Amino acid sequence: MAAQNIAGRSAADDATRQKEFIWPCVGTYYEHPLVLERGEGMYVWDSSGTRYLDCFGGVLTTSVGHARPEVVQAIASQAGAIAHTSTLYINKPQLDLAEKVAAITPGRLKKSFLTNSGTEADETAMLLARIYTGNYEIIALRHAYHGRSMLAMAATGHAPWKHGPSGVAGIVHAHAPYCYRCPFNLEPQSCALECARDVEELIQTSTSGAVAAFIAEPIMGVGGFITPPRDYFKVVTEIVRRYGGIFICDEVQTAWGRTGEKWCGIEHWKVEPEVMTFAKGMANGSPIGCTTAVPEVADRYPSLTFSTFGGNPVTAAAALATIRVIEENDLPQNALHVGGYLRSRLDELKDKYQVIGDVRGMGLMQGIECVKDRKTKEPDPQAVLRVFDETRKRGVLIGKGGLYGNVIRLGPPLIAGRSDVDELVTALDGAFGAL
Repeated sequence: MAAQNIAGRSAADDATRQKEFIWPCVGTYYEHPLVLERGEGMYVWDSSGTRYLDCFGGVLTTSVGHARPEVVQAIASQAGAIAHTSTLYINKPQLDLAEKVAAITPGRLKKSFLTNSGTEADETAMLLARIYTGNYEIIALRHAYHGRSMLAMAATGHAPWKHGPSGVAGIVHAHAPYCYRCPFNLEPQSCALECARDVEELIQTSTSGAVAAFIAEPIMGVGGFITPPRDYFKVVTEIVRRYGGIFICDEVQTAWGRTGEKWCGIEHWKVEPEVMTFAKGMANGSPIGCTTAVPEVADRYPSLTFSTFGGNPVTAAAALATIRVIEENDLPQNALHVGGYLRSRLDELKDKYQVIGDVRGMGLMQGIECVKDRKTKEPDPQAVLRVFDETRKRGVLIGKGGLYGNVIRLGPPLIAGRSDVDELVTALDGAFGAL
């Protein structure tokens, strides 16, 4: 008999209703999609009561685990006080959050504008760069993802996530620092950072010669956790600033300790951006976006603008509680140590299975690129789909990405321990062994 959910409908019924009432572009994982109903800590339960270890965290969003009591209590308390004010009135949770962001972020970043999503945060950042510099053209990266608005899609360098003709001009795309698939066919130890240095010729040949900004993720999320070499950002930002632009750092997936040790991913590269954007794990699942900037850049945005739900006191309270949990439990250090253990276990799998071409990432943001042949590096997205089904059978949920759909993305909550890593790797080992 089919499992019944709490509404009395089966999972199959819910899949049918999904097709009937939700746009088909809202894709779901698995041939027979999961209906998730409950979560606690590292685990989620589907409508049949089956428990899964969540190693994707709602796309790197449930940063302190599902139903974290401190976050739940903060949401309930604030909702019981005042749930909405709009930005036309001052609300204390928004101020407290903005002040906390200023304290945590690197360099001189200080002033924030709060919205509802990473898309809005990135859109705001790119518009701000154009206003501040007086220049129009923006450099983004191939394989990047920045959201689903028209400007964010124009900046995205990933065809599967770009829909319809581009309605926004002025975006040019540089080569990604994709060492495993180097666009210059060079080896990392001897490449002299050609992907970074090529940005200067890109500006000279594909723009007017004056740019507004360079926007990039420290580690490219949807692109398959592409991780740049050590000095990449130093070289690129020097070039961009020389041509009048500023650096927008998209930390939607990499912030809040995700990459280990540091609060923000870009800190590993020792570069200070003029603008930084956040979303996802900032509020542990409550919808949020944040664009923070150095004062002289933030102050150039003209009056008047407005965000009905941006800075919502309930979401701001959730974000503050999330950040407190991260601070009090030193989760950036946990991500460093547990992430290092995860990386060592994934490297063992790479030695064992030829289908694994590359393992990369930082902290609790690790990717596995699957290939049909290690010499040709031909992508193997079908292997990823089979691994998905096999890990699900073993009670583990994972993510995927990459331009070719051949990268397994692992982004468990920052509370993960070594035993969770062992459970994950056991499932992966069994899944790869079943190919």
